[in-house]
Amino acid sequence: MSNERSEPITLPNSDQSWGVNLEAAICEQCDWRYLLPQGILPLRCPHCLQATLVSLEEQADSLPHSHPPELLLPFTVSTQTLSQSIQRFAGDIWFAPGDLNPQNLKTRLQRIYLPMWLVDRQAQATWQAEAGFDYQVVSHRDSFDENRGGWYSQQVTETNIRWEPRLGKLKRRYHNIPAPALEEHFQLMRQLGQYNIKAGQSYQPQAMEQTLIRLPNRSPADAWPDAVPAFQAAAAEECRQAAGADHIRQFRWTTEYHNPNWTLLLLPMYVTYYLDDDRNPQSILIHGQTGQLSGPRRASMRRAQRTALIIAGVAAIIFAVSLIIALASLFAPPLFLVAGVGIIAAIIVSLLAIAPMVIAWQFNRKGK
Repeated sequence: MSNERSEPITLPNSDQSWGVNLEAAICEQCDWRYLLPQGILPLRCPHCLQATLVSLEEQADSLPHSHPPELLLPFTVSTQTLSQSIQRFAGDIWFAPGDLNPQNLKTRLQRIYLPMWLVDRQAQATWQAEAGFDYQVVSHRDSFDENRGGWYSQQVTETNIRWEPRLGKLKRRYHNIPAPALEEHFQLMRQLGQYNIKAGQSYQPQAMEQTLIRLPNRSPADAWPDAVPAFQAAAAEECRQAAGADHIRQFRWTTEYHNPNWTLLLLPMYVTYYLDDDRNPQSILIHGQTGQLSGPRRASMRRAQRTALIIAGVAAIIFAVSLIIALASLFAPPLFLVAGVGIIAAIIVSLLAIAPMVIAWQFNRKGK
């Protein structure tokens, strides 16, 4: 819990240039706003995949939070790792849609940078908590074992925690505490996984080649409440260390924040897609550092139905041939046994015709 007082949050104006010719665009379907290299429009929105990006008449500098970032995380996932991730995603899918194959996913790859705020701030606080200290207790446990001649005693060492109240004052500046720059930030992180922000590098214009930049839709003031818990967690850990404790709980502080400094960091992400049975695009997100991939894996019910029809057709042919043989057995009785076997085989094959649809249905149900 934090009772805080702080001055208004402001983002310093930046006179920097992106160092590359960019234009602003918007998706009128999902309202995502981008900066992108000039000359690549028209382009389907890589987020919703439902509409074509529309160029904005405003200059990029007049858009909110469109100044160049101070830091970015480069695309460091290797080509081999990226290819393996795509291969695993597209493989092992029974009756996969015809459009879902590794080559299509690789061809449609689009690089995107996602924005995130980092904030430095000085905290001056009084705090109280319970500090926990580990200690060991040695006891003996008696057990009965016939193989060991009856009762025997075994020494047991247990680790317990001794809790003691602690309080104090803190004055500390914390650096690079993350805060979301997008309304969709937490949803995207659940899909992609976390980023190693310690690998951030100074912004370089060449990193923007053939890459879209998603513009923030949360201001620093709006993002600040989401950063507060991370400040408190960092302070709790430092207080634990200062107390020489092994654990800390019920940490509470009353704090004032001063001297904020906000930094814009860009996070690398790949986007690709495939078309399902209804020709609707299914979006695939890929982490630009680790290659972790997230997206719907769907079997094609239409392919399963076609396979089922083929199997049913084979069963019908076997049955028809068996009937012909049965008629022929009127003149050659030994053929009657062959006809019977054929009819049983036709029944078995016809029952197998429902298997493709059941397999596809179960795969899609499990995927949900």
